[in-house]
Amino acid sequence: MQLSVRPLSPVVLGAGKVHYAQGVQAGPWVFATGHMAQNYRDGLCPGVLAAEMPYNGLPKNQKEADLVFDHMEAVLGAAGSGLEHVARLDQYYPRPEAVDPYHIVRRRRLTGGVAASTSILVKDLLLPNAEMDVQCIAVRPESGLRVEHFSDPRFQGHPSSAFSAAVRAGDFVFVPGVVASALPGEPHRNGMSTEALVVEGSLWKGCSIALETEFCLKRKIAPSLALAGSSLANVVKAQVYLTHFEDLAPFLYTWNKVFAKDAPALTVIVIPQPGFATYSARTEINVIALVENARTKKQVIEADVPTVLAGAPAAVRAGDLLFLSGLYGVDANGLAAEARVDPRQPFFGSSIRGQADAIMTNAKKICAAAGTSLANVVRMQQFHTRICEFYEAHLACREQLPDQALPFSAVEVAPRMPVPDSTLMMDLWVYVPGGP
Repeated sequence: MQLSVRPLSPVVLGAGKVHYAQGVQAGPWVFATGHMAQNYRDGLCPGVLAAEMPYNGLPKNQKEADLVFDHMEAVLGAAGSGLEHVARLDQYYPRPEAVDPYHIVRRRRLTGGVAASTSILVKDLLLPNAEMDVQCIAVRPESGLRVEHFSDPRFQGHPSSAFSAAVRAGDFVFVPGVVASALPGEPHRNGMSTEALVVEGSLWKGCSIALETEFCLKRKIAPSLALAGSSLANVVKAQVYLTHFEDLAPFLYTWNKVFAKDAPALTVIVIPQPGFATYSARTEINVIALVENARTKKQVIEADVPTVLAGAPAAVRAGDLLFLSGLYGVDANGLAAEARVDPRQPFFGSSIRGQADAIMTNAKKICAAAGTSLANVVRMQQFHTRICEFYEAHLACREQLPDQALPFSAVEVAPRMPVPDSTLMMDLWVYVPGGP
């Protein structure tokens, strides 16, 4: 199938085998993924570290954030867009101390309002000494789409971060990452709503992750969606972060009770604890939805691909965007056969190459079922249990998408995946030409 997206500012890294697309233009959308404060030649920009005089000038993390926004602004500009047209942001940090300096810069650079934002603490990033990895989604104003911010003091970000309660772009609504922190004026304990907590002093009067999940969905996300003319029934994509692996099963049970039919595409990422702005929170959830009575329609995509998370569809198509659920290197029997290394000869194979191969093969099947091609990928997030495996995974991806710069981001998360012995999960978004 003919390529229907335009890579923006592609660069070649390392020994010439890592081909990175700093951005992708796809119809009315612009995606900038995996941005760090690098100059694509020497790693982290020397001016950010300023090793000779590290305290002469702005704090290191503010300089880092400014360079990230410089990169994203250049990428968006190449597609006829700009920072004022950003609808969604995702940020990953290995240290919480980097977040506030980043927010200082973000408030200054996003003069039109701070987009729907999710900030997550992870174990490590791909670039040594980098302390933030940022991705954004923007619209091209010439397409006729406009970014509209919705405010509500109950759901706004803290003044230090200042993100909007919801953002609308055309038929799409973006809701920022939400935790079960207390709403203004409501009872709380350690910043968390008491409604989302097990009764104090009790071991089993309720399930912590179930209470938090329902609170996030019904008391925060649903009202935020309503601000922009949407509802939970119209959610097409969700990213869920958990800080406790043992929460995965009860989370899925609760999630599937709320989304009893036409469930959204779902990606669940297990990260280290603490992982969120509210220290005690066990989950953070962000969603994308369609407005009520939208011209763009929600279509659940079924494909001959193994299901890892109960209730999650292979993908959901919403007009010109295809949102895949999180993909693992699996076949019908668990970890894919090509990813299984003989323990008697552990150096005669590569599990990560096999995992990436299986992920890409499954992704191609899903894209075909949705009427598009994996070559139209616009955002490729890689979540590793060992970030050192990135290069082998990238080579496997390039074998299936040769001569194409890839819009990737790679972070290291918790050391355990839902599939035994798997070490990689990928979250892919793909453009579907001809939507809605």
